[in-house]
Amino acid sequence: MEDDRTGQDSRPLRKQKRPRKVSPRYLENAALHYLKRYASTVSQLKRVLVRRVDRSVKEHGGDKAEALGWIEALTQKLVRNGLINDDAYAGMKAQSLRASGRSTRVIAQKLRMKGVDAELVQRKLAQATAEVSDEEAARIWARKKRLGPFRKNLETREENRKRDLAALARAGFSFGTAKKVIDGALDSSVRES
Repeated sequence: MEDDRTGQDSRPLRKQKRPRKVSPRYLENAALHYLKRYASTVSQLKRVLVRRVDRSVKEHGGDKAEALGWIEALTQKLVRNGLINDDAYAGMKAQSLRASGRSTRVIAQKLRMKGVDAELVQRKLAQATAEVSDEEAARIWARKKRLGPFRKNLETREENRKRDLAALARAGFSFGTAKKVIDGALDSSVRES
């Protein structure tokens, strides 16, 4: 029986690409290709390479422990050569997220998920918070999401107060900070932007 597809999904199903057999050279090429496209931490790159090794071992067989040794040696080489730098990644990511209005909690969680060391996370958070305070970040988030004083229709502001407070709480801001931002008046610099 034929697959009777109509509309946008009428293209034929693609066959799953067969993974290559891993070697040190293959892993190095894969790592360099990945690093060209994405900023990464050591931990994140290792996860990507381990997934490739797992697929290859499942398809071709081989010694997974040996391949993991290759990955370890490769990541050490990339760190020595400056192609992976967790410190620079964490600083860039923390500043970027803070400038976009993310809370300290959210930034810390995102960095930990990428495998950044807890001490480094705290240091980079302190630097990002020195530039943009938690209250300023909450104000940026509220403006982006049109909460509280940034609502298009200011008459609905009071009836949506609890909802707006909850939205800021879900974004990781403390109740005190959320209350200050939601109950705050629009200052003249915000009205102009």
